[in-house]
Amino acid sequence: MPSQRSACARPGGPSYCDACKVRPLAVCAALEAGELHELDAIVHQGRVAPKETFIHQGEDATSVFSVVEGTVRLYKLLSDGRRQIVGFAMPGDFLGLALHNRYGFSADAVDAVALCKFDRAEFDRLVSAKPHFLRRLHEFATHELVIAQEQMTLIGRRSAEERIAAFLLTMRDRWARISGASVTVQLPMQRLDIADYLGLTIETVSRTLTRLARDRVILIVPEAVRILDEGRLAQLARG
Repeated sequence: MPSQRSACARPGGPSYCDACKVRPLAVCAALEAGELHELDAIVHQGRVAPKETFIHQGEDATSVFSVVEGTVRLYKLLSDGRRQIVGFAMPGDFLGLALHNRYGFSADAVDAVALCKFDRAEFDRLVSAKPHFLRRLHEFATHELVIAQEQMTLIGRRSAEERIAAFLLTMRDRWARISGASVTVQLPMQRLDIADYLGLTIETVSRTLTRLARDRVILIVPEAVRILDEGRLAQLARG
């Protein structure tokens, strides 16, 4: 992943972090304007090409990341070689919090991704000096746990139609947090990724989306769907 050290400004002056458009959503929102130069001093700006892996499951967790642009695919490699997608990270999401100092998953770019990358030791020192920053990290860790629990609920004893309806509404809400409410749900990931995440086959995902489109619940457009009947989609998601 090509990266460069941020051009840190002097304390009180303008910084890369000052201009970050996703800072209100990110872990660094806990920092006051006067503290941003400390974060700016340790950030590396990086870009990841589509399909490029930048976190490898099982490797030493020497870095942490904040997603600035694009969508990231998070997955585990099972003992039999199969891949299980465990989530999708979007702008504002924080990656790299690891137990036992090793990454518990792999991460690659779905589309072109921009990241803030931090050396974990430098980041830990900054967090340790700022209790309000540590609380923000705990909030993110709790959020990740909630997402994992929601996925378990999503794929447990639900029909394919219910899983896909719930997935579309969840993605709609996540994008709304980033770019505002819209009936268009961006889906930059492949149908195979959605199938893997939901515990379905790609044929089932494609067939179900086609049926929802035929019933005028959604409209399928390139790399997205438009929700035409939110009430019906919500009803399907609830089962």
